[in-house]
Amino acid sequence: MIKWIDVLKFANNGNPTPDKKVEKTEEEWRASLTPKQFEITRHHGTERAFSGELCHRYDPGTYACICCDTILFDSNSKFDSQSGWPSFTQPAKENSIKYIRDDSFGMRRIEVQCNTCDAHLGHVFQDGPEPSGLRYCINSVSIKHVEKEETNIQTATIGGGCFWCVEAVFQRLKGVLKVESGYAGGKTKDPTYREVCAGVTGHAEVIQVTFDTNEISLENIYEVFLTTHNPTTKNRQGYDVGTQYRSIILYHDDAQKETAEKVISNLQKYFDNEIVTEVSKFTDFYKAEEHHQNYYNDNTNQPYCVNVIDPKLEKLKKEHKKLLREN
Repeated sequence: MIKWIDVLKFANNGNPTPDKKVEKTEEEWRASLTPKQFEITRHHGTERAFSGELCHRYDPGTYACICCDTILFDSNSKFDSQSGWPSFTQPAKENSIKYIRDDSFGMRRIEVQCNTCDAHLGHVFQDGPEPSGLRYCINSVSIKHVEKEETNIQTATIGGGCFWCVEAVFQRLKGVLKVESGYAGGKTKDPTYREVCAGVTGHAEVIQVTFDTNEISLENIYEVFLTTHNPTTKNRQGYDVGTQYRSIILYHDDAQKETAEKVISNLQKYFDNEIVTEVSKFTDFYKAEEHHQNYYNDNTNQPYCVNVIDPKLEKLKKEHKKLLREN
Protein backbone atom coordinates (compact mmCIF):
# COMPACT_ATOMS: atom_id res chain seq x y z
CA MET A 1 0.00 0.00 0.00
CA ILE A 2 1.38 3.39 -1.02
CA LYS A 3 1.27 6.10 1.65
CA TRP A 4 2.31 9.74 1.71
CA ILE A 5 5.85 8.90 2.78
CA ASP A 6 6.17 6.72 -0.35
CA VAL A 7 4.82 9.53 -2.54
CA LEU A 8 7.49 11.88 -1.15
CA LYS A 9 10.18 9.24 -1.62
CA PHE A 10 9.28 8.78 -5.29
CA ALA A 11 8.98 12.51 -5.95
CA ASN A 12 12.32 13.31 -4.31
CA ASN A 13 14.45 10.24 -4.99
CA GLY A 14 13.19 8.76 -8.25
CA ASN A 15 10.12 6.92 -9.50
CA PRO A 16 9.53 3.16 -9.81
CA THR A 17 10.47 1.58 -13.13
CA PRO A 18 7.41 1.17 -15.41
CA ASP A 19 6.61 -2.11 -17.15
CA LYS A 20 7.17 -0.35 -20.47
CA LYS A 21 7.56 3.12 -22.00
CA VAL A 22 5.49 4.68 -24.80
CA GLU A 23 7.01 7.65 -26.56
CA LYS A 24 5.50 9.73 -29.38
CA THR A 25 6.15 13.10 -30.92
CA GLU A 26 3.85 16.01 -30.08
CA GLU A 27 2.37 15.75 -33.57
CA GLU A 28 1.62 12.06 -33.06
CA TRP A 29 -0.07 12.73 -29.70
CA ARG A 30 -2.11 15.55 -31.22
CA ALA A 31 -3.30 13.27 -34.00
CA SER A 32 -4.44 10.51 -31.61
CA LEU A 33 -6.19 12.70 -29.00
CA THR A 34 -9.05 15.18 -28.96
CA PRO A 35 -8.01 18.82 -28.48
CA LYS A 36 -9.14 18.73 -24.84
CA GLN A 37 -7.35 15.45 -24.14
CA PHE A 38 -4.20 16.78 -25.76
CA GLU A 39 -4.26 20.05 -23.80
CA ILE A 40 -4.70 18.32 -20.41
CA THR A 41 -2.50 15.25 -20.81
CA ARG A 42 0.35 16.69 -22.86
CA HIS A 43 0.27 20.37 -21.75
CA HIS A 44 -0.66 19.84 -18.07
CA GLY A 45 -4.11 21.41 -18.25
CA THR A 46 -6.96 21.02 -15.75
CA GLU A 47 -10.65 20.46 -16.46
CA ARG A 48 -13.33 22.44 -14.64
CA ALA A 49 -14.53 20.97 -11.36
CA PHE A 50 -17.60 18.72 -11.68
CA SER A 51 -17.40 18.86 -15.48
CA GLY A 52 -15.91 15.40 -16.04
CA GLU A 53 -18.13 12.49 -17.02
CA LEU A 54 -16.30 10.10 -14.67
CA CYS A 55 -16.87 12.11 -11.48
CA HIS A 56 -19.90 10.10 -10.37
CA ARG A 57 -19.17 6.75 -12.00
CA TYR A 58 -18.59 3.88 -9.56
CA ASP A 59 -19.47 0.70 -11.48
CA PRO A 60 -16.93 -2.17 -11.48
CA GLY A 61 -13.96 -1.94 -13.77
CA THR A 62 -10.64 -0.23 -14.15
CA TYR A 63 -9.43 3.19 -15.30
CA ALA A 64 -6.81 3.35 -18.04
CA CYS A 65 -4.63 6.15 -19.39
CA ILE A 66 -6.41 7.85 -22.31
CA CYS A 67 -3.08 8.13 -24.13
CA CYS A 68 -1.53 4.66 -23.87
CA ASP A 69 -4.19 2.35 -22.31
CA THR A 70 -2.08 1.54 -19.23
CA ILE A 71 -4.32 0.48 -16.32
CA LEU A 72 -3.89 3.17 -13.66
CA PHE A 73 -6.67 2.69 -11.09
CA ASP A 74 -9.28 0.14 -10.05
CA SER A 75 -12.89 1.02 -9.29
CA ASN A 76 -12.45 -0.50 -5.81
CA SER A 77 -10.16 2.41 -4.90
CA LYS A 78 -12.50 5.14 -6.21
CA PHE A 79 -14.40 7.30 -3.70
CA ASP A 80 -16.53 10.44 -3.62
CA SER A 81 -14.24 13.20 -2.38
CA GLN A 82 -16.74 15.93 -3.37
CA SER A 83 -13.78 17.78 -4.87
CA GLY A 84 -15.19 17.91 -8.39
CA TRP A 85 -12.72 15.42 -9.87
CA PRO A 86 -12.56 11.59 -9.87
CA SER A 87 -10.67 10.51 -6.74
CA PHE A 88 -8.81 7.32 -5.88
CA THR A 89 -6.98 6.05 -2.79
CA GLN A 90 -4.42 3.82 -4.57
CA PRO A 91 -3.02 3.15 -8.04
CA ALA A 92 -3.63 -0.22 -9.65
CA LYS A 93 0.10 -1.00 -9.43
CA GLU A 94 2.89 0.74 -7.58
CA ASN A 95 4.79 1.43 -10.80
CA SER A 96 1.85 2.66 -12.88
CA ILE A 97 2.10 6.23 -11.53
CA LYS A 98 4.94 8.76 -11.74
CA TYR A 99 5.32 11.49 -9.08
CA ILE A 100 6.68 14.97 -9.86
CA ARG A 101 7.20 17.96 -7.54
CA ASP A 102 5.00 20.86 -8.72
CA ASP A 103 5.67 24.35 -7.36
CA SER A 104 3.55 26.21 -9.91
CA PHE A 105 0.98 28.90 -9.00
CA GLY A 106 2.71 29.56 -5.69
CA MET A 107 1.72 26.11 -4.34
CA ARG A 108 3.76 23.07 -3.41
CA ARG A 109 2.05 19.97 -4.76
CA ILE A 110 2.84 16.52 -6.13
CA GLU A 111 1.79 16.01 -9.73
CA VAL A 112 0.90 12.51 -10.89
CA GLN A 113 1.60 11.26 -14.40
CA CYS A 114 1.17 8.00 -16.25
CA ASN A 115 4.49 6.26 -15.72
CA THR A 116 4.26 4.65 -19.16
CA CYS A 117 3.75 7.70 -21.37
CA ASP A 118 4.20 10.71 -19.02
CA ALA A 119 0.63 11.90 -19.53
CA HIS A 120 -0.49 14.49 -16.96
CA LEU A 121 -3.25 13.01 -14.79
CA GLY A 122 -3.69 15.40 -11.86
CA HIS A 123 -2.24 15.63 -8.35
CA VAL A 124 -2.10 13.51 -5.20
CA PHE A 125 -2.92 14.88 -1.74
CA GLN A 126 -2.71 13.55 1.82
CA ASP A 127 -6.36 14.21 2.74
CA GLY A 128 -7.87 10.92 1.58
CA PRO A 129 -9.57 8.20 3.64
CA GLU A 130 -7.73 5.60 5.70
CA PRO A 131 -5.85 3.37 5.53
CA SER A 132 -3.75 5.03 2.82
CA GLY A 133 -4.77 8.62 3.61
CA LEU A 134 -4.23 9.51 -0.05
CA ARG A 135 -6.45 11.25 -2.59
CA TYR A 136 -5.39 10.93 -6.20
CA CYS A 137 -7.29 13.83 -7.80
CA ILE A 138 -7.52 12.94 -11.49
CA ASN A 139 -8.89 14.71 -14.58
CA SER A 140 -11.70 12.69 -16.20
CA VAL A 141 -10.27 13.61 -19.58
CA SER A 142 -6.96 11.89 -18.74
CA ILE A 143 -8.49 8.47 -18.12
CA LYS A 144 -11.14 6.13 -19.48
CA HIS A 145 -13.31 3.54 -17.78
CA VAL A 146 -12.73 -0.07 -18.82
CA GLU A 147 -15.63 -2.43 -18.16
CA LYS A 148 -14.80 -5.30 -15.84
CA GLU A 149 -15.43 -7.84 -18.57
CA GLU A 150 -12.80 -6.21 -20.76
CA THR A 151 -9.91 -6.79 -18.38
CA ASN A 152 -8.41 -10.21 -17.82
CA ILE A 153 -6.21 -9.25 -14.86
CA GLN A 154 -7.40 -10.31 -11.39
CA THR A 155 -6.03 -10.22 -7.86
CA ALA A 156 -6.44 -12.98 -5.27
CA THR A 157 -5.48 -12.74 -1.59
CA ILE A 158 -4.80 -16.01 0.23
CA GLY A 159 -2.96 -17.28 3.29
CA GLY A 160 -1.89 -20.78 4.26
CA GLY A 161 0.79 -20.66 6.93
CA CYS A 162 4.14 -18.94 6.45
CA PHE A 163 3.92 -16.64 3.44
CA TRP A 164 7.40 -17.71 2.28
CA CYS A 165 5.90 -21.11 1.36
CA VAL A 166 2.81 -19.84 -0.42
CA GLU A 167 4.77 -17.20 -2.32
CA ALA A 168 7.22 -19.79 -3.66
CA VAL A 169 4.38 -21.99 -4.92
CA PHE A 170 2.55 -19.26 -6.81
CA GLN A 171 5.66 -17.74 -8.35
CA ARG A 172 5.96 -20.96 -10.36
CA LEU A 173 2.52 -20.88 -11.98
CA LYS A 174 1.95 -19.73 -15.53
CA GLY A 175 -0.25 -16.65 -15.83
CA VAL A 176 0.89 -15.26 -12.48
CA LEU A 177 2.17 -11.73 -13.04
CA LYS A 178 3.12 -10.73 -9.50
CA VAL A 179 3.22 -12.21 -6.00
CA GLU A 180 3.61 -10.06 -2.89
CA SER A 181 3.84 -11.28 0.70
CA GLY A 182 2.03 -9.32 3.38
CA TYR A 183 -0.59 -9.18 6.10
CA ALA A 184 -4.40 -9.08 5.91
CA GLY A 185 -7.55 -10.10 7.73
CA GLY A 186 -6.89 -8.18 10.95
CA LYS A 187 -7.50 -4.74 12.43
CA THR A 188 -4.08 -3.21 13.10
CA LYS A 189 -2.95 -0.61 10.56
CA ASP A 190 0.53 -0.96 9.06
CA PRO A 191 1.48 -4.02 11.15
CA THR A 192 5.05 -5.24 11.41
CA TYR A 193 6.21 -8.84 11.11
CA ARG A 194 7.01 -8.92 14.82
CA GLU A 195 3.50 -7.69 15.73
CA VAL A 196 1.80 -10.21 13.43
CA CYS A 197 3.91 -13.08 14.77
CA ALA A 198 2.96 -12.06 18.31
CA GLY A 199 -0.66 -12.80 17.35
CA VAL A 200 -1.98 -9.44 18.56
CA THR A 201 -3.01 -7.86 15.23
CA GLY A 202 -5.59 -10.35 13.99
CA HIS A 203 -3.77 -10.46 10.66
CA ALA A 204 -2.75 -13.59 8.81
CA GLU A 205 0.39 -13.98 6.77
CA VAL A 206 -0.92 -13.86 3.19
CA ILE A 207 0.16 -13.38 -0.37
CA GLN A 208 -1.50 -11.16 -2.95
CA VAL A 209 -1.43 -12.75 -6.41
CA THR A 210 -1.97 -10.78 -9.62
CA PHE A 211 -2.74 -13.13 -12.52
CA ASP A 212 -3.98 -13.26 -16.11
CA THR A 213 -7.25 -15.20 -16.42
CA ASN A 214 -6.44 -15.96 -20.07
CA GLU A 215 -3.68 -18.24 -18.77
CA ILE A 216 -4.89 -19.42 -15.37
CA SER A 217 -8.35 -19.30 -13.81
CA LEU A 218 -9.32 -18.19 -10.32
CA GLU A 219 -10.57 -21.73 -9.78
CA ASN A 220 -7.08 -23.03 -10.58
CA ILE A 221 -5.58 -20.50 -8.14
CA TYR A 222 -7.79 -21.72 -5.31
CA GLU A 223 -7.27 -25.40 -6.19
CA VAL A 224 -3.48 -25.04 -6.07
CA PHE A 225 -3.76 -23.11 -2.82
CA LEU A 226 -5.92 -25.69 -1.06
CA THR A 227 -3.84 -28.66 -2.22
CA THR A 228 -0.37 -27.30 -1.38
CA HIS A 229 -1.03 -26.63 2.31
CA ASN A 230 -3.19 -28.35 4.94
CA PRO A 231 -6.56 -26.56 4.98
CA THR A 232 -7.94 -28.85 7.70
CA THR A 233 -5.80 -27.64 10.63
CA LYS A 234 -7.11 -24.53 12.36
CA ASN A 235 -4.53 -21.82 13.07
CA ARG A 236 -1.67 -24.13 12.24
CA GLN A 237 0.65 -25.33 9.47
CA GLY A 238 3.13 -27.88 10.71
CA TYR A 239 5.24 -26.33 13.46
CA ASP A 240 3.87 -22.85 12.71
CA VAL A 241 1.08 -22.28 15.24
CA GLY A 242 -1.13 -19.23 15.76
CA THR A 243 -3.95 -17.27 14.12
CA GLN A 244 -1.38 -15.60 11.86
CA TYR A 245 -0.87 -18.99 10.19
CA ARG A 246 -4.56 -19.74 9.60
CA SER A 247 -5.84 -20.92 6.23
CA ILE A 248 -7.74 -18.00 4.70
CA ILE A 249 -9.21 -16.76 1.42
CA LEU A 250 -10.02 -13.04 1.31
CA TYR A 251 -12.45 -12.49 -1.57
CA HIS A 252 -12.47 -9.20 -3.48
CA ASP A 253 -16.02 -9.54 -4.84
CA ASP A 254 -19.03 -11.86 -4.79
CA ALA A 255 -17.74 -13.85 -7.76
CA GLN A 256 -14.54 -14.68 -5.90
CA LYS A 257 -16.55 -15.69 -2.83
CA GLU A 258 -18.73 -18.04 -4.89
CA THR A 259 -15.67 -19.57 -6.57
CA ALA A 260 -13.93 -20.12 -3.23
CA GLU A 261 -16.97 -21.84 -1.75
CA LYS A 262 -17.38 -23.99 -4.87
CA VAL A 263 -13.75 -25.13 -4.90
CA ILE A 264 -13.78 -25.92 -1.17
CA SER A 265 -16.95 -27.97 -1.61
CA ASN A 266 -15.51 -29.86 -4.60
CA LEU A 267 -12.23 -30.67 -2.84
CA GLN A 268 -13.71 -31.69 0.52
CA LYS A 269 -14.09 -35.31 -0.61
CA TYR A 270 -10.32 -35.61 -0.99
CA PHE A 271 -9.67 -34.77 2.69
CA ASP A 272 -10.27 -37.01 5.68
CA ASN A 273 -10.97 -34.01 7.93
CA GLU A 274 -13.13 -30.95 7.40
CA ILE A 275 -11.63 -28.03 5.48
CA VAL A 276 -11.55 -25.11 7.92
CA THR A 277 -10.28 -22.43 5.52
CA GLU A 278 -11.72 -19.06 6.48
CA VAL A 279 -13.53 -17.23 3.64
CA SER A 280 -13.80 -13.52 4.46
CA LYS A 281 -14.26 -10.25 2.61
CA PHE A 282 -11.05 -8.47 1.65
CA THR A 283 -10.48 -5.07 3.23
CA ASP A 284 -6.80 -4.08 3.35
CA PHE A 285 -3.49 -5.63 2.37
CA TYR A 286 -0.26 -4.49 4.02
CA LYS A 287 2.88 -5.44 2.11
CA ALA A 288 5.47 -7.15 4.31
CA GLU A 289 8.98 -5.89 4.85
CA GLU A 290 11.25 -6.10 1.80
CA HIS A 291 13.40 -8.96 3.14
CA HIS A 292 10.28 -11.17 3.19
CA GLN A 293 9.66 -10.68 -0.55
CA ASN A 294 10.95 -13.36 -2.95
CA TYR A 295 12.26 -15.17 0.11
CA TYR A 296 12.62 -18.72 -1.21
CA ASN A 297 14.29 -17.68 -4.46
CA ASP A 298 16.85 -15.63 -2.52
CA ASN A 299 17.46 -18.25 0.20
CA THR A 300 17.11 -21.68 -1.42
CA ASN A 301 19.80 -23.26 0.79
CA GLN A 302 18.35 -21.97 4.06
CA PRO A 303 17.23 -24.95 6.25
CA TYR A 304 13.58 -23.83 6.37
CA CYS A 305 13.49 -23.61 2.58
CA VAL A 306 15.09 -27.03 2.14
CA ASN A 307 13.01 -28.85 4.77
CA VAL A 308 9.62 -27.13 4.43
CA ILE A 309 9.30 -25.36 1.08
CA ASP A 310 11.12 -27.83 -1.19
CA PRO A 311 8.62 -30.66 -0.41
CA LYS A 312 5.72 -28.30 -1.21
CA LEU A 313 7.27 -27.47 -4.57
CA GLU A 314 7.78 -31.14 -5.34
CA LYS A 315 4.12 -31.75 -4.58
CA LEU A 316 3.19 -28.84 -6.82
CA LYS A 317 5.20 -30.32 -9.71
CA LYS A 318 3.56 -33.70 -9.22
CA GLU A 319 -0.08 -32.59 -8.86
CA HIS A 320 -0.26 -29.45 -10.99
CA LYS A 321 2.30 -29.99 -13.74
CA LYS A 322 0.08 -28.47 -16.45
CA LEU A 323 -0.16 -25.18 -14.54
CA LEU A 324 3.58 -24.65 -14.16
CA ARG A 325 5.65 -22.13 -16.09
CA GLU A 326 7.74 -23.71 -18.83
CA ASN A 327 10.99 -22.59 -17.19
